[in-house]
Amino acid sequence: MQFSGRTRKKLRLAGDQRNACYPHSLQFYLQPPTENISLTEFENLAFDRVKLLKAIENLGVSYVKGTEQYQSKLEAEIRKLKFSYRENLEDEYEPRRRDHISHFILRLAYCQSEDLRRWFIQQEMDLLRFRFSILPKDKVQSFLTDSHLHFEAISDEEKTLREQDIVASSPSLSGIKLESESVYKVPFADALDLFRGRKVYLEDGFAYVPLKDIVAIILNEFRATLSKALALTARSLPAVQSDERLQPLLNHLSHSYTGQDYSTQKNTGKISLDQIDSLSTKSFPPCMRQLHKALRENHHLRHGGRMQYGLFLKGIGLTLEQALQFWKQEFIRGKMDPDKFDKGYSYNIRHSFGKEGKRTDYTPFSCMKIILTNPPGQGDYHGCPFRHSDAELLKQKMQSYKIPASGISQILDLVKGNHYQVACQKYFEMTHNVDDCGFSLNHPNQFFFESQRILTGGKDIKKEISQPETPQHKPSTQKTRDAPSALASLDSSLEMDLEGLEEYF
Repeated sequence: MQFSGRTRKKLRLAGDQRNACYPHSLQFYLQPPTENISLTEFENLAFDRVKLLKAIENLGVSYVKGTEQYQSKLEAEIRKLKFSYRENLEDEYEPRRRDHISHFILRLAYCQSEDLRRWFIQQEMDLLRFRFSILPKDKVQSFLTDSHLHFEAISDEEKTLREQDIVASSPSLSGIKLESESVYKVPFADALDLFRGRKVYLEDGFAYVPLKDIVAIILNEFRATLSKALALTARSLPAVQSDERLQPLLNHLSHSYTGQDYSTQKNTGKISLDQIDSLSTKSFPPCMRQLHKALRENHHLRHGGRMQYGLFLKGIGLTLEQALQFWKQEFIRGKMDPDKFDKGYSYNIRHSFGKEGKRTDYTPFSCMKIILTNPPGQGDYHGCPFRHSDAELLKQKMQSYKIPASGISQILDLVKGNHYQVACQKYFEMTHNVDDCGFSLNHPNQFFFESQRILTGGKDIKKEISQPETPQHKPSTQKTRDAPSALASLDSSLEMDLEGLEEYF
């Protein structure tokens, strides 16, 4: 695969040509982009798309899809990230271009496993559903044609001829005059889901589908198309990853953290060691609460647990001196010789604070890193309880935390649907007695600071928002780093020829 040796081209199009590139605010992404973009833009588009899809996931489990509240919040997220969402808006070329390119970038990152593909397809389907729901009726037919969906609206004469049968067979038309609703003639094989639910009128091998129901068929087609495309991309991925400019980004993008940086805190040193036991029950997320409990009971944690919990404590404000004292006191209670601790363990603690080795100042682990990397084994206590505990053990844990039965049921349902972070968010709402926490949970330290903000009335505990950070470590000479990390050392003026990616989609 080559990104050089080609004649580079930039899209400089007149108004009509720009509109022709992206005639609609939604698309099936049938053709990959073919222009040149800088590596910086490549990264920025990728991370913005990840933020959008994660927002879609959170909204989908927090609100009923299609409701006014869901629609308004999702529209706000799309507008904030500058992606396309509505027809007939002025100068929509750039948002639609961003949407097009970012979708194909994420295909490269999310084709790598079945779980990633399933998650990506679901969020993209929800995004398409939203956009289609606000698509003007007079644009629907041209969108279907452009998407190679050969569904045509029947004439008024045909509609009148079959009106009684269509209305009687379509629950979505209850209380609606058919004359004001478009009806599409669709091959029977494309409407199997509606047929199974007895929600469509069939005649001579065709289904007569009202506009309100056509979205189900469109989404099925989109799922099949995208699933096949991701499988093809996965087979070609080794060739793409051989490019040294792309490999770091693609390897980390699917489980990267794009939120605020918790490596340095305003309140460093303001939390005493005596407070930790109390804070663990009031403001620690379950992953850290179980690590603290295991440490107090066993006076020891394995390496994975020490890294996850130690960096979390660093993020909430423990200084290096406090961390050394905390871990040494606990390990000595487990009959460890103080000299052994000083020789074998203190170095690792100093290393995590950027005081040893390469002087890398490690940041606390994000939810995605905990969920997707280094799963716990026998005798381990790290990981995410919602991801790595079986249902019965998780239920018992929630009961011990005094979560009401109704709340436990909601949490288990979210876990069953693989919404682990949203389940933790529900736990937050239950333990803090709030109906809507008002944020999307992406980081254990975010859980802590949001908890303290509620419990203390926001008195100098919540960290101020800094620029987003993606990697889980950073050089100690920097206080913050821009989100797209791994390629930052490359010259941002370098360009990639997206045309070279066509064969991988």
